[in-house]
Amino acid sequence: MRENTARQDWTTYTDEEHDRWRRMFECQQETLQDRACTQFLNGLEELGVMAKQIPDFEKLNAVLFAKTGWKVVAVPGLVDDAIFFEHLARREFPATCFIRREDQLEYIQEPDIFHDVYGHVPMLVDPIFADYMQAYGKGGLRALGGGMLPHLARLYWYTVEFGLMQTPQGLRIYGSGIVSSKKESVYALESKRPRRMRFDLMRVMKTRYRIDDVQEIYFIIRSIEELMEITLKDFGPIYAQLAEMPEALKNLSPEEVTTGDEQFIGHRWISW
Repeated sequence: MRENTARQDWTTYTDEEHDRWRRMFECQQETLQDRACTQFLNGLEELGVMAKQIPDFEKLNAVLFAKTGWKVVAVPGLVDDAIFFEHLARREFPATCFIRREDQLEYIQEPDIFHDVYGHVPMLVDPIFADYMQAYGKGGLRALGGGMLPHLARLYWYTVEFGLMQTPQGLRIYGSGIVSSKKESVYALESKRPRRMRFDLMRVMKTRYRIDDVQEIYFIIRSIEELMEITLKDFGPIYAQLAEMPEALKNLSPEEVTTGDEQFIGHRWISW
């Protein structure tokens, strides 16, 4: 076992914990049918070992690795940035092993195994998204020490965790923080409260986020291919621009509207 990894002792999960997983899985299956993107739903179907109980990482990895060369590694809790990026660059997704309590079924602030595995792993079955995650990890390693990690973290937050996609069928969810929460799955697409913005890399990197509640802003991509194309760009010029900006301009609150923003309202784009 490598340093900063843990062992998933699958035999220690109780019947109650397996039942909790199953109920959340079935609830999200119903909630996401017309809300999640095709890539997520297809990945979930291909990872059939996830359906009835908390997945055994060894069995899960046998399927996942055969699809895209990724695997899930157990970690004792949140890991620091360098270790997280190293895992992603090696096509390893770090996942916690504990499952949320009964009173946290609809929302939990810290990531548990349902968020990490149900929320993240199905998208790793998609070859393009799998490559995007590895590219993000490599980009994170390059950014270490440059003072830009808070801005790079916002890219991860507004794509991998809370991303929306525009499809011919309408807006769809691909972010793990949304798909692993019934409350946010409905809220992200149907509530009038949040703003839904056209994805722009600089705008995303300038926008702060909150971790204690549902989001106040979401960014919409056109496709996973678009996301991959953006990530393969050299971020150096963007980091240079950010470094020269006043603090207020490079750390916008989620509520702020800026010139050039494109917001999706009533099934059409409105420019500000």
